Amino acid sequence: MTTVRRLPLLGFAALLSLLALCGCGQTANAPETLPELSWDTLEYDHSLELLFAEQFSVDYCAGGYQRIAIGDGNRYLVVPAGAEVPAGVPEEVTVLRQPLESIYLVATSAMDLFRQLDAIDAVTLAGLDASGWYIEEAREAIEAGRMVYAGKYGAPDYERILDLECDLAVESTMIYHTPEVKEQLERLGIPVLVERSSYESHPLGRMEWIKLYASLLGKEAESAAYFDGLIERLTPILEQENTGKTVAFFYITSTGAVNVRRSGDYIAKSIGLAGGVYAFSDLESEEGAKSTMNMQMESFYEGARNADILIYNSAIDGELQTVDQLLEKSGVLADFKAVREGNVWCTGKNLFQESLGLGDLITDLHTVLSGEDGGLTYLHHLD
Repeated sequence: MTTVRRLPLLGFAALLSLLALCGCGQTANAPETLPELSWDTLEYDHSLELLFAEQFSVDYCAGGYQRIAIGDGNRYLVVPAGAEVPAGVPEEVTVLRQPLESIYLVATSAMDLFRQLDAIDAVTLAGLDASGWYIEEAREAIEAGRMVYAGKYGAPDYERILDLECDLAVESTMIYHTPEVKEQLERLGIPVLVERSSYESHPLGRMEWIKLYASLLGKEAESAAYFDGLIERLTPILEQENTGKTVAFFYITSTGAVNVRRSGDYIAKSIGLAGGVYAFSDLESEEGAKSTMNMQMESFYEGARNADILIYNSAIDGELQTVDQLLEKSGVLADFKAVREGNVWCTGKNLFQESLGLGDLITDLHTVLSGEDGGLTYLHHLD
């Protein structure tokens, strides 16, 4: 017969109480269950300050998340490095994961912004080969193999783009002429952002796109310092009264027509910001129309013959150095007031790739209009 030793009644009750206390302690110390991170629970506390740009916006959320909207209707969620993608992100919102270290840059106008941010290394694929770049850092990167040519917007090298694990394609609006390319990139898991700085109504809005790329790359402080310095430098020019002097900006095509800017174009507006009056201010920009147009020499003669200043756009057929070279294109120009008075200037070929050079161009225009002495960056006088 087995003898069973029974606990006294009081001792058994004490044991039960001790076990209950232990259980309560374990429950109290258990990790708290956090609510699931979701699109709807992201709380944005401030937005990126923009002075001129209207074609994009950036909202910031605690934890480093960003919500970006582009003027074409596309939206993006930027997820900081090491963070999780929130649940419930709408299908139409494109997720961009930082760090962005392998960018396919087809929008050539944006390369100058990456250069200013010291972020050329983030561009590993380009839409121009080395010979097409006036931006020295981009050309050197391709020649050194740090950046590779991956095809133009309409014919990208998909295999190369995938091999380099591209995490963002920055396209120009030309991509809308070949929508199948954009769709194919997205099917391959490559997010696409379409650059729309050229749609900004204010010339300085085009330059303010540096803030968008800075947000993507984590270089907000650098872009703020640059842009604040730019505005400080240009403010004295922008606040001066208009000189009333007229300026014609043009080039002569291979067929003898004259290409000019419409009044809504950023070059025409920059002339106004610098203190001049664009000679063809009546050429209003029509919705969907190009910002430039060709006119016959007779019409150009009528509109620009008495202009105070002529500026020849060398981007197409190379830089001119003398008035005689200009007159070889059309002898009729000898009758123009600016030619007779020696007020003929020419742009440098690198002006339109160096997007941030617009600030220097406005300064150059102001120098020419005011007759001040000073070094010029993008304009030179034709002797």
